[in-house]
Amino acid sequence: MGQNSRREKILAVVRVSSGNFLEMYDFMVVGYYASDIARVFFPEASAFASLMLAFATFGAGFLMRPLGAVVLGAYIDRHGRRKGLILTLGLMCAGILSVACVPGYARIGLLAPILVLVGRLIQGFSAGVELGGVSVYLAEIATPGHRGFYVSWQSASQQVAVIFAAVLGVVLRAMLPSREMDAWGWRIPLLIGCAIIPALLVLRRSLSETQDFLSRAHPGFREILLSITANVRVVLLGMMLATMTTVSFYTITAYTPTFGHVALHLAAMDSFIVTLCVGASNLFWLPIMGALSDRIGRPPLLIACTVLALLTAYASLAWLAAAPSFTRLLAVELWLSFLYASYNGAMVVFLTELMPPAVRATGFSIAYSLATAVFGGFTPAISTWLIHATGNRAAPGAWLTFAAAMGLSAVLLARRQYRASID
Repeated sequence: MGQNSRREKILAVVRVSSGNFLEMYDFMVVGYYASDIARVFFPEASAFASLMLAFATFGAGFLMRPLGAVVLGAYIDRHGRRKGLILTLGLMCAGILSVACVPGYARIGLLAPILVLVGRLIQGFSAGVELGGVSVYLAEIATPGHRGFYVSWQSASQQVAVIFAAVLGVVLRAMLPSREMDAWGWRIPLLIGCAIIPALLVLRRSLSETQDFLSRAHPGFREILLSITANVRVVLLGMMLATMTTVSFYTITAYTPTFGHVALHLAAMDSFIVTLCVGASNLFWLPIMGALSDRIGRPPLLIACTVLALLTAYASLAWLAAAPSFTRLLAVELWLSFLYASYNGAMVVFLTELMPPAVRATGFSIAYSLATAVFGGFTPAISTWLIHATGNRAAPGAWLTFAAAMGLSAVLLARRQYRASID
């Protein structure tokens, strides 16, 4: 590959991943400041009830993902990757603006949580196809033999958002007194997200369409739905595959600050530093494992990671819960980060290759959004409830074990279909 061609590929990866960064940044900020958002928008006599309402709103956005996957996924498969990715970024902007700018319950009453919920639903609708659209675009521009490495940057761009949001959290906690942070400081990261929207829109608009898409006939909406119906088994297997990714990702990122501070009673700063390290770990391992999957194949890596998660997820959290400390939290989260990144580095490209080319964006997006809507997106709420119901601070490990079992079963069931799709 020539120098100019390589430079164009790098720029294309940056452009297409930019919106992915914003989507994940917004979700991370809402997860990190869930307790502050709960107090401002969902005042309740019980702190547990208030936090659960905030996490339920966080998860509600995921319920719109399957609808967005069908509608926007079909749009992308029909009208092109570029047009669809610009549209999803525009919708995401509305979601982040709603939480950043809406006054609290004390100012406008019940209208406050309603507006926040509507914003989350709009963003969930757009996010339903964002990951699928980005993954498909990267798969279609990848050079031969490097598809795993290229597609891994879809997830890697999310880790940049995790790191950026965690750094802001550390800086704000250090600069602002707790009273000011609780009153208005938590809005600063959201307003920063709003400020970078214009630059991200410019980057997305400069995308060119993929040659793979241009070289094929493009089915209509009805044909896309019929094809998805005919391939419903593949979509369900894809949902099971993505369950491991979504549950583990939201456990080690969005839920970590609340888990460390509320459940383990560690300092809020400690939890943010751990989350920052997790984002850096994910960013390090994802491209490496995506490239490794190009060399050894996707299934061996997927099977190894899910087996390790089955054996260690609950045990590691039980070890942490027995004597909570910053060192133990960091060690456990970095181990779970390694498992997540190793699995996801192979899973996303595996799922892309599993889907029929004509409906690749729709099929991928439906599978991933179902996993997020049914399992992954509600991980913070489920983990909070499990600890409350059982009194066991290691209970989220059981939820991770369940997700690992789903992933392993899906890989074993999908191997024959995967070989046929590659051939």
